[in-house]
Amino acid sequence: MEAQRPRIPEGPCIQEKYSEKNACFGCGPANPDGLHIRSFYANENGRDELIAEWKGQKKYEAFPDMLNGGITGALLDCHSNWAAAYFLMKRDGEDKPPYTVTADFHVTLKRPTPSNKPLFLRAWTVDMKEDRATIEASIEADGKITATCKGTFVAVKPGHPAYHRW
Repeated sequence: MEAQRPRIPEGPCIQEKYSEKNACFGCGPANPDGLHIRSFYANENGRDELIAEWKGQKKYEAFPDMLNGGITGALLDCHSNWAAAYFLMKRDGEDKPPYTVTADFHVTLKRPTPSNKPLFLRAWTVDMKEDRATIEASIEADGKITATCKGTFVAVKPGHPAYHRW
C-alpha cells in the first residue's frame, strides 16, 4: 500500500521566510526565471523532513513530458541544502538558518521523471556534525520514486562568497 503524502501547507515556505531576496535558480524566491522550490517542515512517521511539491514546464524537458536530469539534480540539491540549513538552525536553537553550500551530492536517476505531473520532494538528515549535515532526499511522481540524492552541506563562515546570501 502506498504511503500517504503529507499535505503541503499554505502560507510562506522556508525560502520565503528566511531568504525572500535570494536569487538562486533552484530555490530563490527573487529569481523570476528560477524553479521556485517551496520547502516546508513536516514530521511523518516520527521523521523530521522538508517536503515540497513542484511541477515542471516544457522548457525543463529532456524529451517530451520528461524532466531534464540537470533540473532533477537542481531540485534535489536546493531542497537538500535547505533541509541542512533548517535542521542545523533547529539543532543549534537559532532564529535564522546558517548560510549553507553544497560540498558534495550524488544523484541517482531511478526512472524518467515526468515534467507534466506534480512532483513530491522529501529531504531528511542522516547525520549532523558541527558545521555540516548529510542529507538524503527523493523525488516521487505518481507514487514512485524517480530520483534520489545523498549529499553533504556545509555552513560557511564570513568571507565565503555565499555568506549573507539569504
